[in-house]
Amino acid sequence: MKKLTCYSEHKKTIVILIVRYIFPLLLLLFTNVAFAQQAKVAIIIDDIGYRKTDNASLNLPGAVTYAILPHTPFGKKLAELANAKHKDVILHIPMEAENGKTLGPGALTVEMDEASIRSSLADSFAEIPFAIGINNHMGSKLTKLYSPMAWTMRFLKDNGLIFIDSVTTENSKARKLARHFGVPNLSRHLFLDNELSQAYISGQFAQLINQAKKYKRVVAIAHPHPETMTALQYLIPQLAEHDIQLVGISKLLPQFSADNQKRVSE
Repeated sequence: MKKLTCYSEHKKTIVILIVRYIFPLLLLLFTNVAFAQQAKVAIIIDDIGYRKTDNASLNLPGAVTYAILPHTPFGKKLAELANAKHKDVILHIPMEAENGKTLGPGALTVEMDEASIRSSLADSFAEIPFAIGINNHMGSKLTKLYSPMAWTMRFLKDNGLIFIDSVTTENSKARKLARHFGVPNLSRHLFLDNELSQAYISGQFAQLINQAKKYKRVVAIAHPHPETMTALQYLIPQLAEHDIQLVGISKLLPQFSADNQKRVSE
């Protein structure tokens, strides 16, 4: 009977120790894990450079990422303004599309060899040297092809740059080759403004919030249309209400070392 009583007291002591010391530690651990997994989204504004009104995109709240079309009338200046605000800047490189649309300067086409692709990309980065990588403008034809994408990824790898696939075709080989060559990369999950009504943009933003809660890391692309800028001014603050952090695209790529970033510090 005495042994049973001692055993009960010992068991009681263990329970007290668990409740008093171990349980709080476990709670703290799980809280820290949950915090570490806070949902994050990156919003890229594409097609910047041809219109002076693209400047309105620089007034968006938070860590928006800017994708600048190379060799455009306002691209370099707007890139410099974004960089001065410590926003991530990437180049929005035109790539040949299936529909044959005009590509503009700095474009990569299926006729180009590796030397031509590397030279074109080098010229684009010479104009905006603090850009941290590229995403594709159009490209439904080029991104399906092995060689042009392999040459592009070799250039990015050699220069410590990132690649974001805009996913203009389901058959894109771009990310697979980016991974093969060790280029930090992501894909676009949502276009926010394929239609320019406030109802559509708000609906897409609601999807962005839902996907962020589910997948934790989401990339959205929008464009500097006046309708989009108006909508995002009131939609972006909603992210914080859902405990979702808006971050520059580089923050979604932990393997993209700060030592490799080409941002210019003012």
